[in-house]
Amino acid sequence: MQKIKSILILMMTALALAACGGNQAALTPTVSVADVQTMAVSTFAFGLTQTAQAMPTVAPINTPTPANTAVVFNSLSPLNASGTAETPAAVLGNPTASCYSLHFISDVTVPDNTQMKPGEKFTKTWLVENNGSCAWQSGFKWTVVGGDPMGGSTVTLSETVNPSAQYQISVPMIAPTTSGAVKGTWRMSDANGTAFGESPWVLIVVGSASGTASVTSTPTP
Repeated sequence: MQKIKSILILMMTALALAACGGNQAALTPTVSVADVQTMAVSTFAFGLTQTAQAMPTVAPINTPTPANTAVVFNSLSPLNASGTAETPAAVLGNPTASCYSLHFISDVTVPDNTQMKPGEKFTKTWLVENNGSCAWQSGFKWTVVGGDPMGGSTVTLSETVNPSAQYQISVPMIAPTTSGAVKGTWRMSDANGTAFGESPWVLIVVGSASGTASVTSTPTP
């Protein structure tokens, strides 16, 4: 900038001398006002160029693109009235064999040691209770699991029996032709064939009273 000022002062001095008369005007080159202005503009432009070249070059800084950040949300348990977290309830699945049960209540017909003639037809009826937590479904089977079936066939439930409900099961039978005590044990099974609950029986005496059997034990599960 100091150099530019010096050049401008010299040009202004030359312009002033050019304006003076006499012999000095003859000896001094004539410089027009337009020439002075052109020189001044050129000098100023040259100064700007030198100043720009002297300034340090600032390299552009690349701004990194922000990466996607995964946000993790905490899974909160619901709070109860006291403000503590509740334990989620267990998801209930399909009924299992452990929820089925049967309890023998009484003999509706043909109590133990009933006298029968050889080949006599009769119908045995038990009164039982669903003492489990699941309903007995249509298709469950009442079948002999031990002893003499006495001609009795498997009974298939045709209706649902809810928990705590009582139910009568009847099976047509025929007394054997041989004399003596005859016993057959029956039990309920689910749709998969899994037996559950107590095992009631039918106990008859065929022929004379001398063949009466003494059974005092209760049905075993």
